Amino acid sequence: MRAPHTPGRHTPGRHPRGRARARTRGAAALALATALLAGCAGDDDGDDGTVRLSFLSLAWQEESIAATTALVDRWNAEHPDVQVEYVQGDWANIHDYLLTSFMGGEAPDIIHNDASDLIDFANGGYLADLTERLPETTRSDIPDSSWRTTTFELDDGHTGVYGVPFLHEPRVLIANAELLRDSGVRIPTTQEPWTWAEFEDASRTLTRDTDGDGDTDTYGVAWSMSEPVSQSVNLSVTTGGGLFYEDAGGEPVIRYDAADSAVAEVVRRQVTEDRTAPDSSLGMSGSDTLPGFFDGRYAMLPLNFSYRQQVVQQAPDGFDWTVLPMPTGGGEFGLAQGVAPQTLSVAEDSDHQQAAADFIAYLTRPDHAVDLALGDWMLPTSATALADPSFTTTEHGWRTGAEVAAELLPSPVLGVRGYPEWKDKIATPAFQDFYAGSGDLDDLREELVDDGNRTLDRYQR
Repeated sequence: MRAPHTPGRHTPGRHPRGRARARTRGAAALALATALLAGCAGDDDGDDGTVRLSFLSLAWQEESIAATTALVDRWNAEHPDVQVEYVQGDWANIHDYLLTSFMGGEAPDIIHNDASDLIDFANGGYLADLTERLPETTRSDIPDSSWRTTTFELDDGHTGVYGVPFLHEPRVLIANAELLRDSGVRIPTTQEPWTWAEFEDASRTLTRDTDGDGDTDTYGVAWSMSEPVSQSVNLSVTTGGGLFYEDAGGEPVIRYDAADSAVAEVVRRQVTEDRTAPDSSLGMSGSDTLPGFFDGRYAMLPLNFSYRQQVVQQAPDGFDWTVLPMPTGGGEFGLAQGVAPQTLSVAEDSDHQQAAADFIAYLTRPDHAVDLALGDWMLPTSATALADPSFTTTEHGWRTGAEVAAELLPSPVLGVRGYPEWKDKIATPAFQDFYAGSGDLDDLREELVDDGNRTLDRYQR
């Protein structure tokens, strides 16, 4: 989960706002790069022959930073000849920071990122192929479905592994258990999840004007859409969609047919027609919706699994909440949804690629993966780690998340060159406008598909 962002207010207009956001983000990234490059440049070996590696970590929560730094300290104590320097990064600026550091020849040896951000850097020659550098124990313990998120065929025809997927998380419904019980709706389970139609019905039942003044006191659901793209794309997998496909020549192409748009249509319908979701939540981050959730303003929140940590930390004493699986498009789709795991990569320019890969293998060892996952309130990709009793307990919904994780699929955006630009400049404002009631489905389709394919075409030349 990325660190919370300041919520933006929804305003009309599409491309100008996207360009403004990109300029602001680029300026912030340049400032961050200036501050961090010095920390990443200290990779020279010591006079005593010690190998020195820099590790850019994006851990940001107190528990995850503590777990990560503890493992770095343990590695350094156990490997006096290979010392790792921990460098703190920032999810908000990681793409632009890495672009700056790669182009400046000052990239860290070991890079924490997520799988959606790897393909362009791999094609640019900035990431090392780890295919021959990882031990079999690491390769065999992580399922093929996770390896597919970091294995790409590049423009030159070479296929390689450009990151180790080590943490991931499904999207779940965090729900007010008392309101659910009182409503009489069927409580979904991972064995019998709601269909999207049942979810809409449940949201209607949970939406109430309790004092009879004509105003809604409790909404069935609050959709936080300050960053709408990843959830819009990944949840389309629940209905058999995906937006990104391959044409006859094997090149990526965007389509937006009924299976792709089904969940987006649910969100818009709930906000603009059924009024079971407030339009005020559309500009919020997930964190912004929590106070209203605790006050009984919202009965359910679709959030990434790691938000449970904030619920545990912030909920009032005695607040009764539960974790439910996201709805499905039908039995044939199971609990599938798209996911882009957190990853660990090695810079191509690193003078010590094997030592860096050895550190990644150490960091993602099953017992260590348990520590990292618990620190981030996420789930390990390691099959051995996922079997740890920590993830099979019903407390705080760990078991529900683990059972959903077993059916996660690679996000459709993975391996698509040009995705970051499409996301920032086209898809973000287009989805935000659609969810707020601006235009119609044809307008959304035209922007995502026509403008999007023109963007992708530039990256395939």
